[in-house]
Amino acid sequence: MLIYAGIDEAGYGPMLGPLCIGCSIFSVSDHDAGRGAPDLWSRLEDAVCRGRRDRGGRLAVDDSKKLKGAKGGRLHPLHHLERGVLAFLGTTREEHWIDSIEDRDVLEALEASIPTHPWYEAATPLPLGEDRALLGIASARLRRSMSDAGVSCRRLQCELIDADLFNEEVDRTGNKASVNFEAVLRRVESLRKEFREHDLHVVIDRQGGRTRYREDLQQAWPEDSIQVLDEGAGLCRYRLTSRSGAGCSITFAQGGEDRHLPIALASMTAKYCRELLMIRMNAYFTNACPGLNPTAGYVQDARRYLEDIDGVIKERSINRDLLVRSC
Repeated sequence: MLIYAGIDEAGYGPMLGPLCIGCSIFSVSDHDAGRGAPDLWSRLEDAVCRGRRDRGGRLAVDDSKKLKGAKGGRLHPLHHLERGVLAFLGTTREEHWIDSIEDRDVLEALEASIPTHPWYEAATPLPLGEDRALLGIASARLRRSMSDAGVSCRRLQCELIDADLFNEEVDRTGNKASVNFEAVLRRVESLRKEFREHDLHVVIDRQGGRTRYREDLQQAWPEDSIQVLDEGAGLCRYRLTSRSGAGCSITFAQGGEDRHLPIALASMTAKYCRELLMIRMNAYFTNACPGLNPTAGYVQDARRYLEDIDGVIKERSINRDLLVRSC
């Protein structure tokens, strides 16, 4: 049995809110490892599709940037992100888990620790952009499709690195690219420990400007044997073998969300987590500043937002190092 996991991030560039590292983990039966990674879009085509437009009501699984909608549209901006993440997450929980949830239930299921700052305290009822009954139907349809295809979603996970920890890690490593990459390697190490008895294939979106990864992997796992399978312009593949003989294949792919469904779903999971945390932040400051326009946290608008809430920051003695990223 193949364990097929994807890792991707959301929130690398913003000034406000967490950096989120998403991970989706699948098991795939009856897969020939010599044929490369399986195409889960094809295996699950009766329940999932790429892109937002599908007349058959299938779940959109794609790069999160392609799925978030615009404000003022017919659907909630998070409709497709939420529908996909909650439907897949629902297959890992009890059958009627979706019937009564709020954001803290989702974050707990994703093993995402909510930061303890006051601007993250208010919970949000879910779903935001889909009828619960329809969401339950979509999740049940997905569950049947995966069963028929010999595919199981083992788990969705998300690690949150909020501004205070992000700033500490940037000070330690010297740059935010290293903070992101170390978080990715932590996910890989967790997968290797959990699935050491299985054939493990981890697929990861390309990391910043890196085009080769062997030295980084050897530094992370100095006692492992590392075989370079491919180091092309847009694809790098490696085979790691521990002293005990446990093996793991790691692929870094440019445009990975278009090549591997687990990366696309990891991207969606990370983005949805970040959006839930930003909803909480905006609710806190809007309550203190009626009429405040919410922010997605990206640099230019974050500066406007920080000017608008400056009085609240001073009045409540908020430490900016806990709220605002250093880079």
